[in-house]
Amino acid sequence: MISPKTILITGCSSGIGYTTALALKQRGHKVIATARKPEDVSRLQQQGFTAIQLDLADSNSIKSAVSLAVKLTDGKIDALFNNGAFGQPGAVEDLTREVLRFQFETNLFGTHELTNLILPLMRKQGQGRVIYNSSILGLVAMTYRGAYNASKFALEGLADTLRLELHGTNIHISLIEPGPILSDFRKNAFALYQKNIDPAHSYHKQTYKVMEARLQKEGAAAPFTLPAEAVAKKVIHALEASRPNLRYYVTFPTYLFGFLKRILPVSWLDALLRKVQ
Repeated sequence: MISPKTILITGCSSGIGYTTALALKQRGHKVIATARKPEDVSRLQQQGFTAIQLDLADSNSIKSAVSLAVKLTDGKIDALFNNGAFGQPGAVEDLTREVLRFQFETNLFGTHELTNLILPLMRKQGQGRVIYNSSILGLVAMTYRGAYNASKFALEGLADTLRLELHGTNIHISLIEPGPILSDFRKNAFALYQKNIDPAHSYHKQTYKVMEARLQKEGAAAPFTLPAEAVAKKVIHALEASRPNLRYYVTFPTYLFGFLKRILPVSWLDALLRKVQ
């Protein structure tokens, strides 16, 4: 018999966050689903979720969301799934300081602030799970994804350090590292590309044409793409297992590049990664 847990999940408007929230709710867990846009919060509430507004790029929004979550749960939050994130495409030399900062505000700084507000609750109750949705791009860097690569590399470093510092507290840290997953990620990334990148005046303008086609492609744009349920299964294990894994690979590309990173010289791995579009 599964002991019901209370879990706060970020980025539940669609994709991995929504699918995971639904799967955990169906298993009897109490899910606090969050989304950035009020209309998405309303939709989640209409579907029977306990849903609140949370914008990871806004410190006041994070604090308000945690305050409300504490009231809704009587201060008992067993787990946090740090899922909310986005990807800013573009060559590194085309990323302004402001664009790179905004990528980090959501993917790292907001996630960090939220986690630090939840940890005292977990310390007080003597247990907890913090699950980070990282990426294959937290393991290896791929071209024209520099902002996202950097945010996920940083997230992995922060999570690994936190795990060491929480040793002996019964608060477990897990990293989930998906490869290609069916979601709205590319659609949202293309909108940010159009907003923040000027391909007409870029050295990379010819390559951008290929990238634009990939971002606008319907359905799976890469081999071995899996549905969001593949990530939800890993979150379920990280939440329910007596000894959760430190890392969960999802999709064949993550297993492959995780292995290749360990055995190949850097120059050989670079040659492979340059071929990935």
